[in-house]
Amino acid sequence: MSKEILFVVEESDEGGYQARALGHSIYTQGESIDDLKRAVRDAVRCHFEEAELPAMIRLHFVRDEVIAV
Repeated sequence: MSKEILFVVEESDEGGYQARALGHSIYTQGESIDDLKRAVRDAVRCHFEEAELPAMIRLHFVRDEVIAV
């Protein structure tokens, strides 16, 4: 059993948020942060067998910001 799984979260171009797991083929999205958290939990539960579920899900939020020089 893995101790935790890490997701990189970014704002979607279409609105809302998208999350992808590092080291696993898991990708999901949600309209709000709460929707995304529910979708991430569901995706992790679908991806792993009960005995292999990670103990913790970590979300790392990434935000791009462009500034003028």
